[in-house]
Amino acid sequence: MSSLFRKPWFPVTFGGMCFVAVGVIVEVLLRLGILNRYILPFPSEVLAAMVRVIEEEDILGRMAVSGMEMVVSGFAVVLVGVPLGTLLYRVRVLRLAVEDWIAALAAAPIVLAFPLFLVIFGRGMGTVIALAFCFGLAPVVLKTTEGLVGTRQVLINVGKSLNMTSPQMFWEILFPSALPSIFTGIRLSWTFCLIAVIGVEFLVNIGGLGQLINDLAERYDMPATYAAITFVILVSVLFFILLERLEKWLQPAR
Repeated sequence: MSSLFRKPWFPVTFGGMCFVAVGVIVEVLLRLGILNRYILPFPSEVLAAMVRVIEEEDILGRMAVSGMEMVVSGFAVVLVGVPLGTLLYRVRVLRLAVEDWIAALAAAPIVLAFPLFLVIFGRGMGTVIALAFCFGLAPVVLKTTEGLVGTRQVLINVGKSLNMTSPQMFWEILFPSALPSIFTGIRLSWTFCLIAVIGVEFLVNIGGLGQLINDLAERYDMPATYAAITFVILVSVLFFILLERLEKWLQPAR
């Protein structure tokens, strides 16, 4: 049995079985009247609605819109957040001055400022991307700084003993040591970016999956609404698979 747990396909299979089991339990509870069917639709109806959503609501096109907004905001966060975190590591006074403010940014209700973003970027993808960027920036900056600061002193001493230059010290010792922490920040950041993308699309009724969920909810088509939410989860899973493969690809550099 223990060897079965170590099979590479077991976690995915077990997760899928748990998902199916939850769906069956919810279906039974709804049919018994224990759960309110006007709030929570039958899982069987949600499955049927997924086909209808694909055929009638251009779900693939909407996934592409939300996915592109997620890609642009997610990689923009990495391109800005990692250098900014490195700057905070290099300049200790600056880190002490702004680190708490950056941490506060992660908890700030930035979405309430969407009217200002609409004025600046217009009612389109620019607003969604800009808001998602602001949501996702703080985790990358903080975890990059944390990873660099947490580099073991013995590694730094080895670099100094080899007379490494500052760029060599960074790329050969500091950056590989901080890479796990950086990827933790990216995971958190991409989660925030996806939440922001879907939330802003829903809030201001701008294309993509968020707008579709808003439209279906206003029609009170609950099975289709939950089906659209399932596609949001699918987009999230795809992005995290991409991030996991990227991390494994960079692993030999550590």
